[in-house]
Amino acid sequence: MNFTRYNFKEIEKKWQNFWKKNNSFKSVVNHNKKKFYCLEMFPYPSGKIHMGHVRNYTIGDVLARYKALQGFNVLHPMGWDSFGMPAENAARQNNLDPKTWTEENISNMKSQLKKLGLSIDWDREISTCSSEYYRHQQEFFLELFDKGLVYRKEQYVNWDPIDETVLANEQVIDGKGWRSGAKVERKKLNQWFFKITNFSNELLESLEDLDQWPNKVKTMQKNWIGKSYGCEIKFNIEPSNKVEYIKCYTTRPDTLFGMSFLALSIDHPVSKIYENNKEFLEFKKKCSSTGTTEESIANANKIGFKTDLFAINPLNKEKVPVYFANFVLMDYGLGAVFGCPAHDQRDLDFAKKYNLKIQPVVKPNLDTENFEIGDEAYTGSGYIFNSSFLDGLKCPEESISHTIDYLEKKQIGKRKTNFRLKDWGISRQRYWGCPIPIVYDENGNPKKIPKKMLPVELPKISKLDHAGNPLDKEIEWKTVAIDGKEYTRETDTLDTFVDSSWYFLRFCSTDKKDYGFDLEDLKYWMPVDQYIGGIEHAILHLLYSRFFMRALSFENKNLNINEPFRGLFTQGMVCHETYKDEKNNWISPDEVVTINGKKYLKSNEALPIKVGPSESMSKSKKNTIDPGKIIENFGADSVRLFILSDSPPEKDVQWSDEGIEAAYKFIQKLWTLHQKVLEEIKLNHANQQENNLDKLTNKFIKEITNNLEKFNYNIVIANLHEIYSLLTKELKKNYRKNYIIENYSKILTCMIPVIPHFAMEALSQIDSKDNKWPLYDEKILIEKNVKIVIQINGKKRGLIETEKGVNEKKLFEILNENENIKKYFINEKIKKKIFIKDKLINIII
Repeated sequence: MNFTRYNFKEIEKKWQNFWKKNNSFKSVVNHNKKKFYCLEMFPYPSGKIHMGHVRNYTIGDVLARYKALQGFNVLHPMGWDSFGMPAENAARQNNLDPKTWTEENISNMKSQLKKLGLSIDWDREISTCSSEYYRHQQEFFLELFDKGLVYRKEQYVNWDPIDETVLANEQVIDGKGWRSGAKVERKKLNQWFFKITNFSNELLESLEDLDQWPNKVKTMQKNWIGKSYGCEIKFNIEPSNKVEYIKCYTTRPDTLFGMSFLALSIDHPVSKIYENNKEFLEFKKKCSSTGTTEESIANANKIGFKTDLFAINPLNKEKVPVYFANFVLMDYGLGAVFGCPAHDQRDLDFAKKYNLKIQPVVKPNLDTENFEIGDEAYTGSGYIFNSSFLDGLKCPEESISHTIDYLEKKQIGKRKTNFRLKDWGISRQRYWGCPIPIVYDENGNPKKIPKKMLPVELPKISKLDHAGNPLDKEIEWKTVAIDGKEYTRETDTLDTFVDSSWYFLRFCSTDKKDYGFDLEDLKYWMPVDQYIGGIEHAILHLLYSRFFMRALSFENKNLNINEPFRGLFTQGMVCHETYKDEKNNWISPDEVVTINGKKYLKSNEALPIKVGPSESMSKSKKNTIDPGKIIENFGADSVRLFILSDSPPEKDVQWSDEGIEAAYKFIQKLWTLHQKVLEEIKLNHANQQENNLDKLTNKFIKEITNNLEKFNYNIVIANLHEIYSLLTKELKKNYRKNYIIENYSKILTCMIPVIPHFAMEALSQIDSKDNKWPLYDEKILIEKNVKIVIQINGKKRGLIETEKGVNEKKLFEILNENENIKKYFINEKIKKKIFIKDKLINIII
């Protein structure tokens, strides 16, 4: 029979219009109903969605639809992370304002996402660059200021000399600005900070309670917080009339006998002694050429300034020189470290440069003789030697605690806990960001903007043609009167990570005007039940969100929610082959044609293309695929089906033209099967032998339910292929109409989360309206008979189907009646029988 092809354009448009018209996805608070809050990390409005968006939002949509079908009240909103440098840079390049550029991009991306058939509650849509959003963020800032969780101080920052702005550590790549490519400098600026370190231990310990988070993410956060146990040591200084002592923190006090220098930050209080020393000031200037990231410090050429001071080793009384060094920062420990070159590569490089003593004090084995250090420091475990009373101790298991005990007893050191985590610098020297609600008086003292004057809105700037922060040039905007007194506005704007650190709260109460959220809404919806996003946000965004939730709850008796996300899922990347031409230029897939299995340039088929490895899609390597074109050519259901197939959702998925074409063909096969089902329903056979269809339907429901619960989405796709094959065969058994509709409607309902347009259209054609997630009946799935493997001397000789639970004696009687099996042992001496109930019998002859 000739079945009509699945017309995805017509059908998908029909159901998208239906959902839009009927507002099917609007979330309403119903306290009598179980809730499920599903949230994907919201996108930056770059102008076009990419395959990473498609995968992220499809994974979330499958879950949201599944929970809705189960009867949950689902909150599945969407917003836009719309502040940031890309909009400002685009405005500079195209002579337009960032607001227009951003809003046009949002409109475009929104229309693309809607074509995917996502179950988004668009009534709750937010945009972080809207004053309706950031006015509440400014109020939160002032609340945190009152709680003592916001402060301003002078601090060294990563400074981009081209963009003239502060860069976060993650925006410094190989020592250069992520956008400008300029070598990052170290610059001292007055900056605003959130006091995230107030919660260091709490943020660390509560990770253990996040049992629905991936262990790899929790490990990354643990390492970032970096709790370490060590010792604070007091070093006496000579000459003492200049400095009496210097304290430093170390995690390895057991290597003190290997100390050959003491290194200080250029901002250490001792630096005041040398503030008029020209050589020191020149050295300080050189240090500014290095950024503040660990990577830039580690890779920088180690330089030092030797003082006229000497530190006294408290264990052996040896004098060692005191240096200022460019690899020591004031915000770690106490701004001072003792150098043990033999067992720290950074210290070794420094010691070799300045001809300092290199004394090994840890060796791999006790019996190792003449242990020496070459070009690499020994950082492994082993045993202490060359260290007087510490000799022979196992390192680090015994040596560290033993050393600290000794130092404490002698009152020259004390046990101390330290954290790697630093306070969050939130100031950015840019226009397109949330204004900081602070003003300054004539003496530079900060003052809060009164809440009645919120929001502090950005001024309209017709042309961004100045380097640095455009707000510095807006004199009229900068000047503001409060209670009859004139003040100057803060011109720094907030880091965009602040915008994304609380947006999940705003989704709960988007219509609330007087505050960022409604407390009762939060009590119902929060925490987010399932958060979905890339592993690249595992540390900063997620850690900042956890801090912000705690900061709002801090000293607030009405709010007691510490963790924003109960469950976290990190999806893999979408990857594609990379291509280059003969001149080593990147080539996009659209420019490539395949001829006889080889790839050539489409514009000149005589020119071969070099095929590189499959890598995550990126604009720089041009290996991206436009989702809009794919949806246009193959339909949203095909895209959803492909993006979930092959790879588990937490792993990378490899894009291929063959894969999307296969997904499209499978939708067509399902449509052909659907036409066959409609035909069988019309025929309405009278067959009453209907157990098998019930069984395969229940088995399908059970498997797909379990796989959805466990995020085994690629196996869900395999379940769809399996039910297609089974149903194709089963329809030949002439079932009656109602029986087919009853089972087929359950099967189609299970398809809704993955291919909603197809499933809804098929359900409408069999007039099935009450689409709740079907339950499976375990009784139907219980098999009455089993197949038992028959072995003779371990070799398989047959398969017997018999009643479940048969014992060995009864089974052997059955075998004696089976001519094909008993011929192997009838005239043989049976030594023993190995019997495994319902599975196997092995007869040893």
